[in-house]
Amino acid sequence: MSAIRLLVLCAVRQHGRAHGYQVRNDLEYWGAHEWSNAKPGSVYHALKQMAKQGLLIAHETAPSTAGGPPRTEYEITGRGDEEYFTLLRAALTSYDRKPDLLSAALGGIVDLERAEAVALLKERVAGLAAWRATVTEFYTPEDGPESIGHIGEIMNMWIHSADAGAEWTRGLIARIEGGAYTFAGEGEPFVGVLAEGQENPYAKGR
Repeated sequence: MSAIRLLVLCAVRQHGRAHGYQVRNDLEYWGAHEWSNAKPGSVYHALKQMAKQGLLIAHETAPSTAGGPPRTEYEITGRGDEEYFTLLRAALTSYDRKPDLLSAALGGIVDLERAEAVALLKERVAGLAAWRATVTEFYTPEDGPESIGHIGEIMNMWIHSADAGAEWTRGLIARIEGGAYTFAGEGEPFVGVLAEGQENPYAKGR
């Protein structure tokens, strides 16, 4: 599962129709260039690949009035929408992947209905508990890592990761159940992308 695919589909979907520079700018606005592989080359590659796969439609536009070359704008297809929600749901429940996948999913979580988001996050907590249980078959946290030599530090790290992940997820569930954020079907969504020409406050000098 690729965080970049999820991120790019999310950005294009929020715009309705967007060119590569817009998508790149949005992902930098979200900080994705710091915590994922969403570098310029990977963004443009993902757009082209997903257009070939029928997940996006590529629209050629006229050259700019300033004399620049024509650029390609992308629009999500029905298949792309299905792929987006498949990736989103899988990323929210997966507990054994890199953090960039969960970070990408959080950017699109409000595209789900509130009840489904909560259910998926509860599934995540259950997965973390099951993963923790497999570790404690070989390691007793109460005995401390020294009980099995320095290798115990590996088990200790896994236990702490599972506990911290579950605690954070339960906190998010509580906030969502308490009414935080605007989810699908509840009204005007939060605008998480930049308008055409809007300055990105987090952009690196280029």
